[in-house]
Amino acid sequence: MKLPVYKTDGRKTRRKVELDASVFGIAPNDHVLWLDVRRLQASRRQGTHKTKERSEVAGSMRKLYRQKGTGMARSGTAKSPLRRGGGRTFGPRPRKYTLKLNQKTRRLARCSALSYKAQEDGIRVVERIAFETPNTRQLIDMIAALDLDGQKVLFLTETNNDALYRSSCNLAKVQVGEARNVSTEALLGAGVVVFEEGALAMLTESLGGAPAAETPPVEEPSAEADEAADEATPVEEPSLEVEEAADEAPPDEVEEAADEAPPDEVEEAADEAASADEAPTDEADEAADEATAVEEPPLEVEEAADEAASADEAPTDEVEEAADEAAPVEVEEAADEAASADEASEEDQKDDQASVRPTDQGQRR
Repeated sequence: MKLPVYKTDGRKTRRKVELDASVFGIAPNDHVLWLDVRRLQASRRQGTHKTKERSEVAGSMRKLYRQKGTGMARSGTAKSPLRRGGGRTFGPRPRKYTLKLNQKTRRLARCSALSYKAQEDGIRVVERIAFETPNTRQLIDMIAALDLDGQKVLFLTETNNDALYRSSCNLAKVQVGEARNVSTEALLGAGVVVFEEGALAMLTESLGGAPAAETPPVEEPSAEADEAADEATPVEEPSLEVEEAADEAPPDEVEEAADEAPPDEVEEAADEAASADEAPTDEADEAADEATAVEEPPLEVEEAADEAASADEAPTDEVEEAADEAAPVEVEEAADEAASADEASEEDQKDDQASVRPTDQGQRR
């Protein structure tokens, strides 16, 4: 939860403070609140009450009349509690009314009261309140500027502010105190709790939470600051001659020109020269392409490979024709010679068979 910080004249500043959830955002415990308020009210009792008993009142110890024969009730001394002027029976005696409450319980009670105030939007944060002298009118004007007229206001300061305290003595609905000494009863009895910035951080830390974080305002740099920054860090642009020398001159000349140039120009010229060395030229690209080029097979071999790959799908005659056309001249001649040799062998076999058949027929007859 973030709250704006106000000035004493009622205007908002550009700062905000964040309330710790462990102090201002817990679930309030009503029973603990009652215990702490009861303790505070009981501790204000002085306990000095006292009455005189029959042994302490002044009077004679003489028996007023005889024991028997008078027709009245028997009696003793005049200091008896039954008689006027006698002692008091079981009268009050001085004692202490203080009640003990654990420190963690008291801390929880204050956190519960602050959480109630945060839920009811009853917390304001202002800058340091500095009164030179006690001035009730100045305090009334400040309350009106904060739009808190007619409400019960509790001012919590970081340190003892005597001028502010004296200014509030004549105002029935205004209380002033130090943040470290604030009580649960005071928090519950106030309609609005006004914290100083330092008081809020102090109270949050004393209750076991993190100090209130302040959000710094976002300030845009002025034009004068920008101009001063530009003048403090001027940027020198390299001259046109230095750039041309870096592009056209060989490395030795570039180094000489860099030595002669100003520091900023030297750095830029060196960067450009390095980029020029890293960028490959057209000739280097062509040489790399030629060096890494893969020799392509002849066109005829590629066609033969393609036809052979599709041989399974093509008909047999077409495959043979494609093989005959794709074979070299020497392969064709060897194939022709082999074919002619086969034909010659077939004719010789036929002649032999023709010469043998007549003899076989004569033998059969």
